[in-house]
Amino acid sequence: MTHPLANLLENNRSWSESIAAEKPGFFETLSKQQNPDYLWIGCSDSRVPANEIVGLLPGELFVHRNVGNLVRHTDLNCLSVIQFAVDILKVKHIIVCGHYGCGAVQASLLNQRVGLADNWLANIKHIRRVNHAELDKIDNQSDRVNRLCEMNVIEQVKSVCHSTVIQDAWSREQPVTVHGWVYSLKDGLVKDLEISISSAAELEGFEPI
Repeated sequence: MTHPLANLLENNRSWSESIAAEKPGFFETLSKQQNPDYLWIGCSDSRVPANEIVGLLPGELFVHRNVGNLVRHTDLNCLSVIQFAVDILKVKHIIVCGHYGCGAVQASLLNQRVGLADNWLANIKHIRRVNHAELDKIDNQSDRVNRLCEMNVIEQVKSVCHSTVIQDAWSREQPVTVHGWVYSLKDGLVKDLEISISSAAELEGFEPI
């Protein structure tokens, strides 16, 4: 009987062989340490592959993904990733990257029921309510979704910055900057939302909503 995941296992072998041929000793070196400068907080969407988007190899990007790229202070999974990245790996940059056309954001905008995830998406729905005046002025629904995608990223950047992990890092003058990006599925390009915060002083005026 053929293994149901035989194609994936074969893809893995081919990938491993190609990397080993291109970079001899790569996996031996990688197995001994990871030394990334970046933490990526992104959406679980299968069309948004973190490493490939920014052209980085394994070991160069620490990654956390969840539905809607949310950073909630009650989510110990996400906070533990941030803490490990900052305190242990000493990453210098944290990138919160959403993507246009995000299903989680669309469901939140249209108040669609999706099941258990409705509880998780309450944060995005709150962002929608606070920004309803601006969103209501956008006639095209797709454009409204995309604008809420941007708003969501900005709020999650602020949430990262207000976490105790980042506050403590800045208090001891550890260099770490939090950035907000959005990825386009249509052309594979990243848009920098021009929100990059490197200190408690720069965070002033960026209170969570």
